[in-house]
Amino acid sequence: MKVSRAPLQERKPKLGQHFLNDTAAAIRIVESLGDLLHSTVLEIGPGGGALTTLLARRARRVIAVEKDRVLAAQLRMHFSLAPNVEIIEGDILAIDLDSLFGPKPGSTRPGMDLEPQQVRVVGNLPYFITSDILLRLFEYRKYFEILVLMVQKEVAERLAAKPGTKEYGLLSATAQLYSKVEKVFTLPPGAFSPPPKVHSSVVRLTPSTRLEKLHVNEKGFIDFLKLSFGQKRKTLWNNLKGRYPSDGLERALAKARVKPSVRAETLSLEASANVFRELTSATNSTPD
Repeated sequence: MKVSRAPLQERKPKLGQHFLNDTAAAIRIVESLGDLLHSTVLEIGPGGGALTTLLARRARRVIAVEKDRVLAAQLRMHFSLAPNVEIIEGDILAIDLDSLFGPKPGSTRPGMDLEPQQVRVVGNLPYFITSDILLRLFEYRKYFEILVLMVQKEVAERLAAKPGTKEYGLLSATAQLYSKVEKVFTLPPGAFSPPPKVHSSVVRLTPSTRLEKLHVNEKGFIDFLKLSFGQKRKTLWNNLKGRYPSDGLERALAKARVKPSVRAETLSLEASANVFRELTSATNSTPD
């Protein structure tokens, strides 16, 4: 089976464009999304339309967001006869996802279902803004039921890394705070045109926030994680001491049973949450 795709324009390096040209891989990616018969799919960076073509045959609705103006025009023309495909020219980091997937004006009549529309997400993410896109998708996670994303192999390893390993860091902790992470398969550079200098991996993320279970405030805990991982070579104590008084920090770590000499990458999310809660409690109980 050969994938029919829109004609490709010359690649623009500044956009990080590497177009998937492996038909078998494209099929595996789409199949990783599950049954799409009644689903809306958001495709990030459709490029030459390799995935879009397959999605158009399987999904109830496809919304493809392409930043490249010429590619977007080519895709719009190519899929002009596909009523279930919508091509949006824009930056996924700037698109108003609430307007795209939230309740529409005039839909507030009594008895109307105002539950957020559930969407499946797929995309071959530009390497240089992968983290930014992931964080935005996590921010709007209420709309998404599954995300199947192509990322640099090293990024996939970081997303799925366990505490205590060299790959575990802020991206690992954040992704695992908001979702279940699975590595699906890996592709060599030759699967793309032009071939990148690195291997790529497909990951499947199933949104499932752990915030409530950890009993932490979202914004406060995210800020705490950023601070904890601020300088990877530094101990947890040295990363936190600029924000918290030494005596309060010492007591909080002792209550959480965490040694000051450990580094953030050795702590599970549960352990980090314990430290955060103790520090929050100490801060809130400190007299003005």
